[in-house]
Amino acid sequence: MVDKPSFKIEQSMPGIVAGIDEAGRGPWAGPVVAAAVILNPKCFPDGLNDSKKLSEKRREDIALAIRDQATVGVGIASVEEIDEINILQATFLAMARAEENLARKPDACIVDGSQKPTLRAPTQMVVKGDAKSLSIAAASIIAKTTRDQIMRDLAIKHPFYEWEKNKGYGAPAHRAGLDDHGVTQHHRKSFAPIHNMLYADSSKRRVG
Repeated sequence: MVDKPSFKIEQSMPGIVAGIDEAGRGPWAGPVVAAAVILNPKCFPDGLNDSKKLSEKRREDIALAIRDQATVGVGIASVEEIDEINILQATFLAMARAEENLARKPDACIVDGSQKPTLRAPTQMVVKGDAKSLSIAAASIIAKTTRDQIMRDLAIKHPFYEWEKNKGYGAPAHRAGLDDHGVTQHHRKSFAPIHNMLYADSSKRRVG
């Protein structure tokens, strides 16, 4: 039997606990998005799980329920910030913004992963936390669905890269778009594939 996320970690900590997770560390384009979620243990959506284990439709449905039943904060770090301070620090920045944007202030935060951001509340890291904690699983769903919508919106203005499908990751259609149409202002120029394209071939240096 596969274990599912639970409130075990949250219940071991005093006070109000927020789960925090991010989406978008790996893509070549678009921002990194973090979410902080404080769940009501007596009223939360069915089916909460690691966002990667859910279909896109299921994620979207659960995200709506989370926003309706929980306290949610979202933080975004831009492509410019990613390029300026690196993706890890930009992820930490997005997480801090997500915590700050919570309407209720948590007494503690539990964060997916092993690298600790600087947050206002005492922070505990949980490796594979989105598979262990319901609060982190909820945060993973909010972060993922928020970022997916951002990439779908960007795809309307920049249709050649199929971001509505690949969400900015280095898929073949995205690579083909870069070859044919060059780099946009939404690409992460500090990431090796984009950096190399800009400086290895001057014809790809234009930024649309």
